[in-house]
Amino acid sequence: MEVSRVTRSKKAAKSSYDRLGKWYDLFVSPFEGEFIDTGLQKVQAAPGEVILEIGFGTGQSILKLAQAVGNSGKVYGIDISEKMCEITRLKVEKAGFSKWVQLINGDALSLPFSDSSFNAIFMSFTLELFDTPEIPLVLKECQRVLKKEGRLCVVAMKQNYDPTPMLKLYEWAHRNFPNYVDCRPIFVREMLEEASFHILDTAEFSSWELPVEVVVCRNVKK
Repeated sequence: MEVSRVTRSKKAAKSSYDRLGKWYDLFVSPFEGEFIDTGLQKVQAAPGEVILEIGFGTGQSILKLAQAVGNSGKVYGIDISEKMCEITRLKVEKAGFSKWVQLINGDALSLPFSDSSFNAIFMSFTLELFDTPEIPLVLKECQRVLKKEGRLCVVAMKQNYDPTPMLKLYEWAHRNFPNYVDCRPIFVREMLEEASFHILDTAEFSSWELPVEVVVCRNVKK
């Protein structure tokens, strides 16, 4: 079973998320929360750590990561959407975390950080937004900015070798309406293993009969 390609341009994606921003917490976040919380538990952010979130959206995870690392740590976030950055920045300020949270409007294909900067990286429903040839490049960037033995946690839609009718229907919708059905299922664990990450733990879930996988792994390639 092949992974569907991403046909939407980066410009179109950015424009879509800028428009979606003010509605995201109402219509999207409720369906993702359970899986994101599982990922946050597995990444085990600790006081004093430096954590990066790629694709932070409206900041649901950023706030929890900031609380976990405390003011002795640091949380960075990068997102392609200026509107998402604006919404999350207001939430961070309201929560009183501004001194140890920094948000950047940018693309994970070129992370603006030095080598070995982070104890952990968190991504939820983000890796599958990159086109198939881009995913190894994003993971290579993650390896570069992670410390040796640093953790990477990915929460993503999971592709199956024997997809269900619902999954096939979802992929049809993704191919035909990419601006509205943006995520698509990928082989999460296999892609991480191929990038030479060491798998530590996995968990599988189902959302409306669509498979979701949470994978936490360690950076052993330095």
